[in-house]
Parts: sequence; C-alpha cells; structure tokens
Amino acid sequence: MTSLQGKERAAYVQNMFDRIAFRYNIMNRVMTAGQDMKWRRFMIEKARLSSGDRLLDLATGTGDVAFEALRMVPGVQAFGGDFSLGMMFVGQKEPLGPQVRWNGADALNLPFPAETFDALTAAYLMRNVIDIPRGFAEQMRVLKPGGRLVILDTSPPPNNILRPFIVGYLKYGLPLLGRLIAGNSDAYTYLPESTQKFKTPDQLAALMREAGFRNVQYKTFMFGTMAVHWAEK
Repeated sequence: MTSLQGKERAAYVQNMFDRIAFRYNIMNRVMTAGQDMKWRRFMIEKARLSSGDRLLDLATGTGDVAFEALRMVPGVQAFGGDFSLGMMFVGQKEPLGPQVRWNGADALNLPFPAETFDALTAAYLMRNVIDIPRGFAEQMRVLKPGGRLVILDTSPPPNNILRPFIVGYLKYGLPLLGRLIAGNSDAYTYLPESTQKFKTPDQLAALMREAGFRNVQYKTFMFGTMAVHWAEK
C-alpha cells in the first residue's frame, strides 16, 4: 500500500480515512493510551492563539485539534480542512461541530487566499501527502506574516533498545487492534508502514526550513515515535 505513488496513493488514503471515520477517535485513544489528547493540547499551546485569531486545522479529520483550540482559546475562529468528507461528517455531529468552519480541502492546493490565517495546525498530515515540499509551500502561502505552524506526526522508531518492541507493535499490534476495534486491519497496516517510511524529526525540520519557515523546533513523545514541530512564517 505504501508502494502506491501519486494520485493513486492519494485516492487510496482518502478512501481509507472515509472507511475508518466512525472508529477513528476510539482507535486513537487506544493506540496511544490516551496520550494523543495531551499532544493536541501541546499543539494549541505552541500555536499561541489569541481570541479572534483565525486557525486552519488542516487534515482536521473529525476535528479533534480544532475542538481543542475552541476549548482552550475562547473567541478563536476555527477552520477545519480535509479531503476526507467522511471524517468531517463525523466531526460535524460533535458538540463543538457547529463552531468549526468545515472545508473540503486538498493540502497541496488549499482553497484559501494568501495570508488568511494566524496559525495552522496539522495532525498526521505530512506522512500522507504525496509532495511534502508542495504541502509546506501551501501552508506558508495561507499563513499571515508571523503566523505559526504546528504539526504532529509519527516518526520512524529510533535505533535504541526499544526499537524491536516498537516495530513489533506497529507490525502486528496495530493491525490486530484495527481489526478488533475498527473492523479494518488494512488501514492499520498502512498506517504503521507509512510511519516507518516517513521522515525523521530532523529531516522534517530541515524540509520546513527549506520551505522558508524560521525558528523551527520540535519535541518527541511516546519513545520517539511521535513528534510535534512548530515554526513561524
């Protein structure tokens, strides 16, 4: 599945997220032992939002990051963008769903004017885009000068004593959980495969700098398998 390229891969990922939409949130809680909620709060802290700011939560899915922004920063204007309409349909039914401005959005061709947003967040997006530099260029375009970018994504397991256990969990544990909880082991085979083939935190930070972002920093979580990067336009 991770061998797919270009539009074929994009179509596969879009269909995959539509299929797992109704079980996506509970799978995230189980896979991360609830830690993903802390990571979302950390993202919003790094976005440095104020009341009235416009936030674009890209790859918003069911809206978890956008909802966290609404809870933590009263008065923020939250926009959610995703190419999986199935995921957003689930999010729209949540209690805070009506407060998010939902948009069908291709991360490589964002449907927003330049310099629209004060901050942009994206959880588990960059691992799935077919052109990372183009994705960062679009994020740069829609951010205002001084705007903040905060992204959360998986990282390849680091080379340490825990690597064999982490790889085993990714290869066997996640597909089993996917089959038992989400009824879809296929999607949760793709996700760990894409994790192991994705950029290291240092490599992703370098791509952000190449795209023109400044003050690029990151912090890893969950034994180095998750990373939050933040930077400024």
